[in-house]
Amino acid sequence: MNPLTFTSCQAPIAEFTMQAVTDYLGDKLNIATRYINEIDWPERFVQLDAYQIDVGWICSTPYVRRVDELKLKLELLAAPVMAAPRYQNRPVYFSDVVVRSDSRFRTFDDLRGATWAYNEPSSHSGYHCVRWFLAERNLDGRFLGQVTQSGAHANSLNLILSDEVDASAIDATVLEMRLAHEPALRERIRVIDVIGPSPIPPYVIGQHVPEALRQALRHALTHMHEDAQGQAILQQGQLSRFATVTDADYDRTRQMLQRASDIVL
Repeated sequence: MNPLTFTSCQAPIAEFTMQAVTDYLGDKLNIATRYINEIDWPERFVQLDAYQIDVGWICSTPYVRRVDELKLKLELLAAPVMAAPRYQNRPVYFSDVVVRSDSRFRTFDDLRGATWAYNEPSSHSGYHCVRWFLAERNLDGRFLGQVTQSGAHANSLNLILSDEVDASAIDATVLEMRLAHEPALRERIRVIDVIGPSPIPPYVIGQHVPEALRQALRHALTHMHEDAQGQAILQQGQLSRFATVTDADYDRTRQMLQRASDIVL
């Protein structure tokens, strides 16, 4: 049997979590697993869509578009639940609107005409939820000044730190991990608003994988907080557990995309 293949289309700072989960599932279920990280994330999506990669950790917007528009045979495996109190033990996350600590901006409403960076246009946390946030305020992309695509949340944050842009919406889980690795960064940035909560990026699996194995993987993920090895991996990734989720849990993403359908950054 070929190894069960996994990949992440999330920020690089979180890849070690997916790698560790991949190894854990292989050990737990006594199967061969392989983590795919030698290709860039667009190619990872290509292979996931072609069922050449079995399991992917993907953003909620790509998930709903793949099942609703592309009609791909993907199903939800489980979704992370972050450990910090702000997540209230739910599979949700936020986008933190970040500026430099010495910035004149105090709230999102102050950002009219400000320079802005987003990571990439398929990202819910960096792009689509910002469009929704504008629509909820009866604003559009013209509210912001020059908008730059950075390619990654880390790049957006670096543009803020180097004073090349004024602000960006950063995936809160990515920001929290960066701050854990680099505590001094807290003195250089400031969060002026929070967008969300939104459904957190899920783990998805192709339905070409036998149903019994899909169920075994789901069970192992949603119970990994119950053993010491699993707890250690979760703690390293700032997670408390994995939760079972259904397609309906991502209706919130669909609603946000619909509300923002006329907004372009």
